[in-house]
Amino acid sequence: MSASSPVAVAVQPATLADIPTIITLAEATWEPTYRFILSKEQIDYMYRVIYTPASLHRQMTDDQHSFLLLLVEGHPAGYASFSPLLTGEDLYKLHKIYVLPSHQGQGLGQRLVEEVENAVRAAGGHTLELNVNRYNPAVSFYERLGYQRHSEDDIPIGPYWMNDFILRKELA
Repeated sequence: MSASSPVAVAVQPATLADIPTIITLAEATWEPTYRFILSKEQIDYMYRVIYTPASLHRQMTDDQHSFLLLLVEGHPAGYASFSPLLTGEDLYKLHKIYVLPSHQGQGLGQRLVEEVENAVRAAGGHTLELNVNRYNPAVSFYERLGYQRHSEDDIPIGPYWMNDFILRKELA
């Protein structure tokens, strides 16, 4: 394929059958995302809490998180998840968004965020909120996409803390 050939990119809803794919993507994205922000012990602990098959199943069913898979040339390259923040409200939360390190810098993260925003609008949401570690370089990525700092939160996760900005975007 030449450098000028268009790359086939698709975003589709994930199902329970996609949990192994999400875990494979998480294994490839989690540590590179957080290695310069969190200790290895915290990364390992959080991963074990969030990315077990049982935890992902619960997120998709009980917690009603919608997951999207990003496919590049038919191969999984990233994922996102979101849900209403409060039942009956028009405020939604972007819980996760990860793109394989080998596919970053190609506009795919922006495409995935736009797909989440479109899905939230279609569901009647007007505001999308997300948490991002205050030391994560992705803060500037979200700000370029129109997200603004709403507040800060320090969240206990087991014996560790996540020191986050809460960013929000009003969806027109």
